Amino acid sequence: MTTQINIDAGGTFTDCFTLHDGEVVSAKTPTTEHDMAECFFQGIDKCAEQLGLGLDDLISDVDSIRYSTTTAMNRLIERKGPKLGLLTTAGVQDYPQIGRGPRWADGLTDSEQRNISDAKKPSYLVPDSRTNGIRERVDSEGNVLRPLNEEHAREQIRDLVDKGARAIVVNLLWSYAYPDHEQRIRELVRDEYPPSYLGSIPVFLSSEVMPTKKEYERTNTTLLDAYLSELMQEHIADIKDRLEAHGYEGDIQMLHNTGGMAESYKTTAVETFNGGPVAGLKGGEYLCDVLGYDKAVVTDMGGTSFDIGILTKGGVQSYEFEPVIDRWRVSGTMIESKSIGAGGGSIASVNEELGGRIEVGPESAGADPGPACYNRGGTKPTVTDADVVLGFINPEKFYAGNQQLAVDRAEEAIKTHVADPAGMDVTEAASNIRRITDGNMGNTVRKETMLRGHDPREFMLYSFGGAGPLHAASYSSYLDIDTVVTTPYSPVFCAMGSATMDTLHIYEQSHSMYLRDSGEEAAYSVDYDAFNEVVEELKAKGRRDIKSEGYNPEDITYSLELDMRFGGQIHVARIRSPRLELHEESDVQAICEHFIDQYKDRFSPYSVTPDHGITVENFALRARVKSPDIELPTSEIGSPDPSPARAGSRDIMWENRDAYISTPVFEYEDLHSGMEIDGPAVVDADYTTTAVPDGWTYSLDEYRNGILETNGDTQ
Repeated sequence: MTTQINIDAGGTFTDCFTLHDGEVVSAKTPTTEHDMAECFFQGIDKCAEQLGLGLDDLISDVDSIRYSTTTAMNRLIERKGPKLGLLTTAGVQDYPQIGRGPRWADGLTDSEQRNISDAKKPSYLVPDSRTNGIRERVDSEGNVLRPLNEEHAREQIRDLVDKGARAIVVNLLWSYAYPDHEQRIRELVRDEYPPSYLGSIPVFLSSEVMPTKKEYERTNTTLLDAYLSELMQEHIADIKDRLEAHGYEGDIQMLHNTGGMAESYKTTAVETFNGGPVAGLKGGEYLCDVLGYDKAVVTDMGGTSFDIGILTKGGVQSYEFEPVIDRWRVSGTMIESKSIGAGGGSIASVNEELGGRIEVGPESAGADPGPACYNRGGTKPTVTDADVVLGFINPEKFYAGNQQLAVDRAEEAIKTHVADPAGMDVTEAASNIRRITDGNMGNTVRKETMLRGHDPREFMLYSFGGAGPLHAASYSSYLDIDTVVTTPYSPVFCAMGSATMDTLHIYEQSHSMYLRDSGEEAAYSVDYDAFNEVVEELKAKGRRDIKSEGYNPEDITYSLELDMRFGGQIHVARIRSPRLELHEESDVQAICEHFIDQYKDRFSPYSVTPDHGITVENFALRARVKSPDIELPTSEIGSPDPSPARAGSRDIMWENRDAYISTPVFEYEDLHSGMEIDGPAVVDADYTTTAVPDGWTYSLDEYRNGILETNGDTQ
């Protein structure tokens, strides 16, 4: 048996999911933005208490600690990083500011993009004054056209530091093909400002952070890594020091947006972005395997956001290869998920410019001061305030009974900011807040599934997050989905999902080569040695990194992905290569035929032009070490009668009703597997409530998952 602690630090709550000698416990604690280590240890302490252990006893017995955090993203939004300096090839210093054509729209919501007159480009992370050109030049094949002028480079380095730069990013043209100039510039920086000096300057090279094509994206990736690294290093170092004081001797494994994890010293700051939602998606993938579902929409409604992921047979299929982080388009392989500002803390308001329309989000009240009903100084109405006013949440038992909610504060906030401006009473305003929120979530899920060519009616829906089960039946109705699954770990599901993730590193390298010449009768032609050399170099990086993390290199499994295109076409498509290496023509043919098939499926048979030739543009190698499978506890199926778990009634204003309805209330902890509850009803648990509308049935399976099913006759 092993002991594993999984922490997911969100914008409102920090969740902890702990496996200890076959026992599973979980806890939630408010996120302490002033000191993120505080909520980290509060969650562990609560789990230790449930296990009957002291904090030192649990931590000293831990085999691994897995961590996802929004720290980097929060600081990026707040622009609280260090002053950076950028060195690039002389003559092209302006391309970071110019960017790509649609750069102004990167990171904007759909409505913001439509309002072109108000759209503004973000202030770049490095101003023109701290962007200097270096006299050097390399061509696309990696040939040196102009040697590096070292004296000029020293002058530019000193100029950046004199202007206040406290970290230097180096991104030279075609550096992925010839990294020597970047490496030499780093040596020059260290020579000018050696590590022994208090003024030592860290250096970040694009050829190491992201050795791929596309200057703008590569620059953004390296800049973001430099901008966030110092903060992340300090944050992780602080947690490590405190863990060591409690007896933990290992490293922290950081969750990556690639769908895997790695130890902190093998993790870049950019890789931590969106790690929590990705962990939830991987947890959904695990449950699909356990429960036998082929297609699932994974939704997570927390305090700040609503996250969506799509699973089809075989698991996660959607990746972003040029994802947008905040307002910056970067390079990398990131599991695709969609987030909107629709959580329990999302703030409701009335837009007078649009005729008094009620709007919810994206602004959030967070954990402090939080919703008005928290009675911590918050005065703006939120989704949680609406749920309290409508009776869905028991104000006496919120947050496992550790926090009593002030219903009068919620009513006052809704009246002041929504009901009076919109000309309606408080109950009607609260109902509209809930309805609009559910509609935003349901329509977003519909859009995301249909944009990927799926019919949402063919899917089941997972609902996670502290607020998810309370709204799931309502927003699933916008999709005509008749099965919703919640779990005992729904409030901490992203933390639970991290327990299912493998150690994974992805290494990318741009390298162009033809696999098939142009012409109707063209032969497959590629330099086998050149292809295999790129793969071997990437595998060597995987062996080096994974061995340094304490794993046996023989346990590594490799898989290769290729960015490929037809001759004459600009855009590439990534495929999973059926061959890791090339040894004969049949290997090349297998890759080309697989590319053609994938291209037909994604786009159209009419867009396939193999006669124009087929090229590989980029290699992406995955090096994976599988984690031990986790086993969730099960229980025997018993009587369907839920009456032993009945805990009275609560007056609730259900959707499309004109009066509060006395609604049966059940305690989740008193339910056993096999029990069935007909709606309308609510099921209260420590950190969430499940709403069961009229026309729905709620039952528990052997894993104590809550299964919501509709008979099609909903209100």
